[in-house]
Amino acid sequence: MPNLFVIGFDEPQKAEGLRLKLQELQGKYVLDLQDMVVAVKDEKGKVKLHQSGSLPTAQSPVFPGFCGSLTALIFLNATTGAAGSALAAVGISQHFMKELAGTLVPGGSALFVLIGRPSPDRENVLKELGGIGGKVLTTSLSHADEARLQDALRAAR
Repeated sequence: MPNLFVIGFDEPQKAEGLRLKLQELQGKYVLDLQDMVVAVKDEKGKVKLHQSGSLPTAQSPVFPGFCGSLTALIFLNATTGAAGSALAAVGISQHFMKELAGTLVPGGSALFVLIGRPSPDRENVLKELGGIGGKVLTTSLSHADEARLQDALRAAR
């Protein structure tokens, strides 16, 4: 059964940075990502959804150019149409994503992530996510796993 988690940030580019990090981990065969959607709430309070689509993986020669830049976020503006096909399949609608992202501060962002099978190397995944920041907004993880994820996000690098 897939696991959903949503991480919220006070900055617009942070969710995109986490998306790129998770995509890098998937390229290393550490994660089984099924879908990711970045939601950004602009300064006027309008929420836009950006589906990950088929952007470069860690092995792609263009990946370093995307990593850590807003270029990927701008590039994703073209994909706002049918956001979240795998998410929709498990009942996570665009309306729900926009409603949840609407609770963010203006200029904030959130990453909606659907992961298939659990990672056999969860400790290293949590270590990789250390210090990214953000707050777990909602999840289908157990309370214990949610707490471990939140602790990892807060951990100093």
